[in-house]
Parts: sequence; structure tokens; C-alpha cells
Amino acid sequence: MIAKLKQFLSELQATPDPETEARQLKLAAACMLMEVVFADEQMSNAEAALLPSLLQKTLDIDATEAQTLVDEATQRGQHATSLFEFTSVINDNFSVAQKQQLVLAMWQIAYADGELCRYEDQIIRRCADLLYLKHSELIQLRNQAMPH
Repeated sequence: MIAKLKQFLSELQATPDPETEARQLKLAAACMLMEVVFADEQMSNAEAALLPSLLQKTLDIDATEAQTLVDEATQRGQHATSLFEFTSVINDNFSVAQKQQLVLAMWQIAYADGELCRYEDQIIRRCADLLYLKHSELIQLRNQAMPH
């Protein structure tokens, strides 16, 4: 477990190439969304349909890149050791507004299947905490994402 985390972090440090760094950042964000998707141990059709468009909007990427990230994040997420490996990369590179957009996307994916399970809620709250977002921001973002 620790070895995998060290490997992931060393991969990030060993690649000063800006294009590779940008790719790792996008993958970290996609992995965070996948954590929410699989929190209830299943991906609903609504979540599967919404995930690529949320990635496109959140990361400003095209549909092909979004689908590639979904595939990679699904594989990487199965081997993830902790949320910290994703949030630390995002903290180093995202603005507060970008972090808020990511957490909003996490709430939107959590509500996509019509119900919020406690594990989805816990993961989003833990991520928001690791991203140094205020509790009031977390609640405001949740309220924006709630179906009306």
C-alpha cells in the first residue's frame, strides 16, 4: 500500500514534462470523481452518462479525453491507497475556484442516481477537507447540486 503511494508520487516527481504533469492532474481529478461513483459499489446508468460531461466541464477537455480519463481513473482508482494521493496533486495546482468546481462535480455525480448514500457524502466531505475548503463552501456546493 505504501509502496504504491511512493511509486505514484515518484512518478509525479520524476516527470517534469508540463504535458505529463497536466495529464496527471486531470487523472487525479477524474479519480476523485470515480471515488464518489464507486462509493456505493456500483455505477448507475445516470452516473455513467453524467461523468464524462462533468469531466469535460470541470477540466475543460473534449469528450474523447474525458472518456479516456474515465477508463484510466477506473483502473487507477482500484489501486488507490488514499484520497491524499489525489488531493495533494490538486492542492498544488488548482485554484480555490477550480477546487470548488471539482467538489460541485462530485456532489452532482453523487446525486445523479437520485439518492445520496452516506459513503458518497463521507468521501466528498473528506475530499473537501483535504482540499482545504470551508464547511460553508461544501454546504453551498451541495445545495447547488441537489436536485430540485
